[in-house]
Amino acid sequence: MKKRIFEIDILRFIAIVLMVLYHLAYDITYYLDKNINFEGLGWTIVGKTAAFLFIFVSGISSGFSKDTFKRGLKVFGFGMIITLATFIFIRGEYVRFGILHFLGACMMLYPLLYRLNNGVLLILAVFSFFMGLVFDKMFVDTFLLIPFGLYYRSFASIDYYPIFPYISIFIVGILAYKLYYYKKQSIFKMYFDLVFINFISRNSLVIYLIHQPILLAIIFIIKLLYK
Repeated sequence: MKKRIFEIDILRFIAIVLMVLYHLAYDITYYLDKNINFEGLGWTIVGKTAAFLFIFVSGISSGFSKDTFKRGLKVFGFGMIITLATFIFIRGEYVRFGILHFLGACMMLYPLLYRLNNGVLLILAVFSFFMGLVFDKMFVDTFLLIPFGLYYRSFASIDYYPIFPYISIFIVGILAYKLYYYKKQSIFKMYFDLVFINFISRNSLVIYLIHQPILLAIIFIIKLLYK
């Protein structure tokens, strides 16, 4: 059995833990009406760190995939399921282009991005970051540009990760793969067989899809018990 790259599994595991904690804090705030300062800097850092780790690791691990485009389509498809579910239950702030849409799009772009040399990738990463800053100050009159970071004034969504600026993090992940992981092995000489962490990391997509319904079910039960 081929050894997994333990540091990547650890990063993905940390991302999953932070994501679950962040969504738990959201649910406690908005469904149990408990004030835990969810809008504060602390929880914002937790949520963004989880997303940044997912994006960075996705950029690296795309190099290990046999068919990144096909995997991207699959992830994007799950994103559309999230869109449908949130449209039904949330309406106004439903997910138009969330983290799964974004990761799926990046994976589909990976075959093109990988062909670029490292210097061009670095320039593209910097350009994408600054484009995101520029777009954040602009508004448009159409929903069609939402995936790129341009949206209308009344736009609101509970999960939004546009191409610009976040693809810059994915590109940095590609660079990390090309520089350090092209041999598909750990950059460390030691190896840790972290069974539980490996399991969580391997099933990160499934966990992402099911953790929120599970959290909401638990909260629903708590509300019934303490009515």
